[in-house]
Parts: sequence; structure tokens; C-alpha cells
Amino acid sequence: MEALFPPANVKPTNLINLSNFINLPNLPNLMNFPNPKPTWLDWARKIQAISQIGLTYAEIPYNRERYEQLAALAVEIFAHYTGEDSVAVAKAITTQPGYVTPKVDVRGACFREGKVLLVRERDDGGWCLPGGWADVGDVPSEAATREVHEEAGYEAISRKLIGVFDANRSEPLVACHAYKLVFLCEITGGNGHPNHETDGVAFFGPHELPTLSEARTDARMLAKCFAHLADAQRETWFD
Repeated sequence: MEALFPPANVKPTNLINLSNFINLPNLPNLMNFPNPKPTWLDWARKIQAISQIGLTYAEIPYNRERYEQLAALAVEIFAHYTGEDSVAVAKAITTQPGYVTPKVDVRGACFREGKVLLVRERDDGGWCLPGGWADVGDVPSEAATREVHEEAGYEAISRKLIGVFDANRSEPLVACHAYKLVFLCEITGGNGHPNHETDGVAFFGPHELPTLSEARTDARMLAKCFAHLADAQRETWFD
């Protein structure tokens, strides 16, 4: 197991610049680290992401204090390994400098007897493919099958990428720009059941679709899913 804080005199080989990971363009003499990506960087990124998400939604002061402690820990890890000032590091990783990029939404399209698996969202009552925002550190195909399990109760394996959809090119538009990655998945086990975000799990044919939660899954997306089910050689769609 990699030590959290190895000796400062360790000189890694096969170097890549840390500026590829966090954007500190005005700070000189960034240390370099080995390729593949060091474990500490993955840990720090995930801790920082957990803290930022927690601070976004936490309402209880005690919980906010815990997430603030996680944020400070992420800064400490980054600062230790880069040799940079902790104040500069905190500013870099919390303001996310650089280009503002779209969020990534992943969806799993599972079929049974020619019908697609949909879940009903509690917040708007509409139906959609199981899915949601990808988490930091996720492999996209694995994130899709995790969402299938969490929202619909089924175990699944991703078999191919159906398409990459630009959510800003269809209605309804939302404040944040997002790309949607939809994977064709095969159910391997489990029993259908909803969770805290969903209150319905069912399979629907192409001509019996229910009212959709269109910000999550629209008719165009489902048409591509059924087309890929009918033609295993069909090429990936992309906007």
C-alpha cells in the first residue's frame, strides 16, 4: 500500500507534470510524478469531490464541519505532494480554474423480451433510463451499471456504447450543460425494485412508452436504444 506521505526526498521516474491534474499555471517549480497516475492523486481528488458535494447539499452545521475537514485534508495532500503553498492549492482546487466543461450523465439501457427497463423518478413522476451524474474516479461503463443496480435493483454488464448525446440540443434545457453517455447493458441478475430516488421499475415496448422525465431521457434517446437492440452491428451515435 502506498504511504500517504512518503519521504520528501523520493525522486519518482517516468515523470509527468502535475499541472496535468490541477491547474496552478502561475506557480513555478511544480514537482513531477510518475505515470500511471499516483494513488494519492486519486484519493485527493475523490476526497475533494466528496467534500465539495457535501458542502453543496449539507444543511446541518455538524455535517458541514465534517465536509470542511475533508476539504482541508484534500488540500493538505495536494500541498504535501506538490510542495506548493496550501492557500494557493486550496484556491486552485476549490475554484476549479480553467475552462468550464459540461457535466457527464451516464445511463444504462437494459432490455428484456424486446422491452426497455425504465425507472420512475420521485421528483417529477416521469420515467427514464436508470442513470445519473458520474462520480469522480468512475469508469463510465461501470458507473452506468452501478446506476442500474442502485435505481432499478438489477445487476448488469455494459456491452456497448449506444451514443453520446448533447443534453443542450434537446428540450427541456437546464441550467448546466451536460453530455449523456448511454450504454447498452445486459441484465445478469437481481430483482427489480426502486430506491430512495425512484418509485417504479418496469419494462416498456417502443409503442407503449410512459410519460418521460425528459431532462433525463427523451424519446430520441430511447429510439436509438431500440435501434441498437435490433441491430447489434449498429455504430455508436454521437451529437
